[in-house]
Amino acid sequence: MSDLRITEAFLYMDYLCFRALCCKGPPPARPEYDLVCIGLSGSGKTSLLSKLCSESPENVVSTTGFSIKAVPFQNAILNVKELGGADNIRKYWSRYYQGSQGVIFVLDSASSEDDLETARNELHSALQHPQLCTLPFLILANHQDKPAARSVQEELRSVLHGREGIGNEDFEEVADLEKYNQKIFRT
Repeated sequence: MSDLRITEAFLYMDYLCFRALCCKGPPPARPEYDLVCIGLSGSGKTSLLSKLCSESPENVVSTTGFSIKAVPFQNAILNVKELGGADNIRKYWSRYYQGSQGVIFVLDSASSEDDLETARNELHSALQHPQLCTLPFLILANHQDKPAARSVQEELRSVLHGREGIGNEDFEEVADLEKYNQKIFRT
């Protein structure tokens, strides 16, 4: 056998070993879901996403404009568009709704009555928006650890006051968001 043929045979064997040991094919694709995360400034949207992405809470800076984070779970990836909650930014939220498959609305449970009223109006607007009205909503009552925090039931009753077609059977209270996410995305 010529040296060229021997070299080709070794290369082919190397290739077969490489394929057998290392290249069993790409891992199965995890489904990706596009979500939009909205709420007033200071409600905790950025902190929530940082926690879900296992990032350090010390470096959290309030979002001005918008940011996008991929939140990986074992069986799915959530691509979350976080939209800033300042007065001058909220009017642009609807421009980012297209393609969303779900909504996270973050409430500050310890906010003032005025901020709660503003949050109620923004939530009602989102629930009625044509691109969001048929999507699942997660309403997260954040800052439950603060002394002035309202209970989850009180918060939901307050922000959904006057909203027709929504009853208690439409909600599930979840005390631990991490366990809830694990329950949803694990098989």
